[in-house]
Amino acid sequence: MTPLPTPQQLRYLVTLAETLHFGRAAAACAVSQSTLSAGILALERQLDAHILDRSVAKHVVFTPLGLELVAKARAALAALMAVAEVADSARAPMSGPLRLGIIPTIGPFLLPRLMPSLRAEYPALKLFLREDQTARLLEQLEAGQLDVLIMAEPYPAVGAELLAVTRDEFLAALPAGHPLAARETVALPALANERLLLLEDGHCLRDQVLAACSTGQNRDTSFAATSLHTLIQMVAGNLGVTLVPRLAVSTGLTNGADVVLRRLEGAGGWRTISLAWRAGSPRAAEYRALWPLVAAACG
Repeated sequence: MTPLPTPQQLRYLVTLAETLHFGRAAAACAVSQSTLSAGILALERQLDAHILDRSVAKHVVFTPLGLELVAKARAALAALMAVAEVADSARAPMSGPLRLGIIPTIGPFLLPRLMPSLRAEYPALKLFLREDQTARLLEQLEAGQLDVLIMAEPYPAVGAELLAVTRDEFLAALPAGHPLAARETVALPALANERLLLLEDGHCLRDQVLAACSTGQNRDTSFAATSLHTLIQMVAGNLGVTLVPRLAVSTGLTNGADVVLRRLEGAGGWRTISLAWRAGSPRAAEYRALWPLVAAACG
């Protein structure tokens, strides 16, 4: 019978697949590079399988079998994590460590409101925060590295259970003096001939804004912002227009900027702020208990 891999070996394998770099993978696993390399080599010998293509110099390249093993390793680590979650759920609810992932277009605006209420409601909770783009957060959720996410829909989230919290409507952000700023509300078709400023690729808000606007939109593909604050400064500099979520505006996103905000007419665009956790998690009831606190923080 083939010896079973250890959880540590599986962790080495998954981390190497995520980083594609032995040094970074070793640092993430808090071991030396030689220890991680030896662990991967030992795993290959145990399984009598070629996980890495070592004919490619200076790059980490997985064989097709290696990629299949990485997927199985992720699932196995998630199952092991579920064992620990069962034990956690048997103790006092919402106590001990909780690893929360949140996207950059929500985190800076929601967390200052949410954290005080979390501390007051669950004083025994030890919260660890990770801010990242949605795709990477979902990967970490699947791998058992995060417990629950605060994200924005629509976004494909295979293997996760989603609980909608609130609708976060978009507002049109216009340079001061823009002709549309004279209106009380702005219809999305009125933006069709405007230069639409966007966040960088990878931000779900970028795709959500594009979906809300017409397909004929004049996009500025030469520049993209890394944050909503930078995006607002680009609008203030008369480089174009954009849509911004009400949550960010309500917490001071445009304070001090020479920008005019206008509501969208009719069935305007929005995103849905949601909680997400691994489907079938034994702690699902605890994660659902976060709903009223997150909803209140969203205002």
